[in-house]
Amino acid sequence: MLFTEAFPSGRGKMVAAEFAPPAELPDDEYPIILTTGRLLEHWHTGTMTRRSAALGAIEPEPYASVHPETLQSLGIADGEWVSVSSRRGSISLRVRASKAPGIGAVFIPFCWREAAANVLTSDKLDPYGKIPEFKFCAVRIERADPEDAAAPAAE
Repeated sequence: MLFTEAFPSGRGKMVAAEFAPPAELPDDEYPIILTTGRLLEHWHTGTMTRRSAALGAIEPEPYASVHPETLQSLGIADGEWVSVSSRRGSISLRVRASKAPGIGAVFIPFCWREAAANVLTSDKLDPYGKIPEFKFCAVRIERADPEDAAAPAAE
């Protein structure tokens, strides 16, 4: 931990936060938890990294990581096209089986404009930090028609 004794400028202020549940929890219509985040290959929003042929070769297209047990319960196979929908919108992208997001959850990197994860997320604000709740919302996942699915954009 940095600054265990004092902040260099003396201006650090820590405020304890009370637990607050997310603004939106899974339900029968949207039973899966969506979390979004960065990729090593396309950090931030990919504004620079998506222009790199080498990085594009490693991660060339949008995807959703879903636990194999969750995929099985949905009758969806690894590599299929899916539609991920929330109360705010829907995106289509390929699914990857991964144990990383946990059962009942999906992880979508937010660097793909072709399948913009924040189309799905909530803009409910934290009452103190005024930060939008982009990292947690309820979604559903359904098999999608590849004709309607995202494709890598030409740079």
